[in-house]
Amino acid sequence: MLTGGHILEWIPCLLAGPFGALRGDRGLGNYVLAANIRVVRQSAAAVDASSFFQNRAASEQKGRAVMATSGSRRKAWFLLVLTTWAALAVAVVPQPSSAQEEKAGAAAAQGQATAEPAKEHKESFLMWVIKCSGFIGLVILILSVYFVSTVGRMFWEMRMEVAAPPDLLLQCEGLLEQRDFKGIYGLVKADGSMFSRVLATGIGELPNGLAEAREAMERVGEAVTAEMEKKISMLAVLGTLGPMIGLLGTLKGMIASFSVIAMSDVQLKASEVAGGISEALLLTFEGVALSVPAIYFFALFRNRVIYISTNVMLTADQFLRHFSHAGRAKASAAPAAKPAK
Repeated sequence: MLTGGHILEWIPCLLAGPFGALRGDRGLGNYVLAANIRVVRQSAAAVDASSFFQNRAASEQKGRAVMATSGSRRKAWFLLVLTTWAALAVAVVPQPSSAQEEKAGAAAAQGQATAEPAKEHKESFLMWVIKCSGFIGLVILILSVYFVSTVGRMFWEMRMEVAAPPDLLLQCEGLLEQRDFKGIYGLVKADGSMFSRVLATGIGELPNGLAEAREAMERVGEAVTAEMEKKISMLAVLGTLGPMIGLLGTLKGMIASFSVIAMSDVQLKASEVAGGISEALLLTFEGVALSVPAIYFFALFRNRVIYISTNVMLTADQFLRHFSHAGRAKASAAPAAKPAK
């Protein structure tokens, strides 16, 4: 490409060339020739630079075109893969058939039709408990009544006043001060309390010695304690049987629930499954509600039996020693009274 500088350099050469040739001036011709060669070289260099920049711009445009083409291809492949995955997902997901849709619609319509009567005839909580409990609940109810009656009877019988009546102790002490040993023996023999039974046995064995009498009293005391423990043993039985009976109801309810699940073909009725589960939980609750207080009252009355038996045995042993000392004192006082006469 020729610029303004090149043209200015060519003007003197063009003017000097013809005039130099007419004059035959060789120096001027050589100067003109050198200037022409320099101008040609500069023109060639300018042409080369312009062609280099043109080629570079063309290559950049070509690279941009290639990159744009590759980016469009990648986008096309990405859209193709995404479309393929969407088609596979739609094909794999099962679509509800028309028959199932009809059945579901019929069930929904039936549920809506029966919803209003169900609300009108809502069952009370007490009737629901009685219905769910069934025969197993009736057994637990009978055992609960027996448990309440046993606890009430134990509260009345397991008392210190019953095992050792205060009036009886006062009468025995009064007769002992009067040295009425036969009266004491007849009084305790006629009474049925633990204190009377133990003391009567000791007085009966007292002629064989105080040690023999105390051993006999201990044997009778152990027998009476065993009788009292036997009375409260049913509380321990109820505490053990309660959870087992509740577990039986749990198994019955779970079997009913899983049988509903196993026999249902298309639509599962949640009310029937929940009915079996609620029955299982209700019977378990009833069994535990019987067991926990039974275990508690068994421990309570067992401690009371130990307390009563220990206090009664100590009281009877103390009275027997006083009885023995009074009998010896009376026996020693009788020979001393005879010489005085």
